[in-house]
Amino acid sequence: MHHVTLDSEPGPGATTPPMEATAATVFIIDDDSSVRKGLVRLLRSAGWNAEAFASAEAFLARPDHEDIGCIVLDLCMPGMSGQQLQDLLQERNIVLPIVFLTGQGDVASSVVAMKKGAVDFLLKPIDSHALLQAISEATLRHAAALEKSHDIASIDARMARLSTREREVMEQVLTGRLNKQIAGVLGIAEKTVKVHRGRVMAKMEVHSVAQLVHECELVGINSDSRGTVQTSAAVR
Repeated sequence: MHHVTLDSEPGPGATTPPMEATAATVFIIDDDSSVRKGLVRLLRSAGWNAEAFASAEAFLARPDHEDIGCIVLDLCMPGMSGQQLQDLLQERNIVLPIVFLTGQGDVASSVVAMKKGAVDFLLKPIDSHALLQAISEATLRHAAALEKSHDIASIDARMARLSTREREVMEQVLTGRLNKQIAGVLGIAEKTVKVHRGRVMAKMEVHSVAQLVHECELVGINSDSRGTVQTSAAVR
């Protein structure tokens, strides 16, 4: 938790948007108009895109944001509170990272917010450098999350091209079994296994079993120590 002061300008040495997040948008949600105006001016002068909202409800009425971004969110507001918005965004699987702002030193609230994934919890009045550092971390985190999401979508699309038999062979490959062993498990000829295995590698666009294992792990498909394959939906 940071005790900080708000400057209208970034000042020397202030954090500027990292190259990976130059197109990021910072969504400011605060019922205090002077705070909103000051933060928009600060962020834009530091090189960030910024949009401001007087309430959580107003932000939710905005069309979904599909690019890199983060939220600078007041904890206590009329209507929906900052923590309620955080919970709602998680329910909707919206992964925009949050930097919380509050005028009260509520340690319990900060602990809850951080456990739920908040990037930082800043006390008003706000120091420009501390805020920009938190925003930089938040947008980099979101950029990484989006990249992983895109990777998973690509792997899912390639996996959908596999036939039922190819999927069975792939799962056997993931356990580390040899072609002869796979043939025995599936009750097919070893040469048939070789054909299906080649098609799996081609359709999945991988060049080694290690790469295939890695991509399957990204979408929650893993082999355990007993040689069986398990699928987890937790990463979806």
